[in-house]
Amino acid sequence: MLAGEWYLPDDPELAADTTHRIELCAAYNAPAPPDADRRREILERLLGSVGEGVRIRPPFHCDFGYNIRIGPRTFVNVGAVLLDTGPVTIGADVQIGPNVQLLTATHELGAARRRAGWEKAVPVTIGDNVWLGGGVIVCPGVTIGADTVVGAGSVVVRDLPAGVLAVGSPARVVRRLEP
Repeated sequence: MLAGEWYLPDDPELAADTTHRIELCAAYNAPAPPDADRRREILERLLGSVGEGVRIRPPFHCDFGYNIRIGPRTFVNVGAVLLDTGPVTIGADVQIGPNVQLLTATHELGAARRRAGWEKAVPVTIGDNVWLGGGVIVCPGVTIGADTVVGAGSVVVRDLPAGVLAVGSPARVVRRLEP
């Protein structure tokens, strides 16, 4: 899966990992929220790494958790979906709006293999000091450069360079930003 090769997601080992993730996400997203220290403990057990000062507002959803790395001082607003069948790397000081999706799973285009359930994981990388507006979708294999802003509702299907404003579906660069 992490090697970027085709796999079948109903593997028993992956199912056990999913059960573990379901339990941790349920605790994190509980209606009677745990205190800040308990939330931090859950994130540390769930995610591959979580920097100091990271804040994630529930509800928060992911595939496995252990493929997610979040840099310090990053804020993730409500309703985030991080499908981490592949690596999801989020830099420092990132702002992620509500209902943002970071997707690493892609499916076979051929009908027979797609029907059989074949998937492949392609990493998503978000650079330092990026702002993803509400409802942004970042597709598999995309890298967003440092200091870039992606407008609300945009769908990012290809890499974005550092220091730009990108908007739309598909997202396109509309201008450079001041450093």
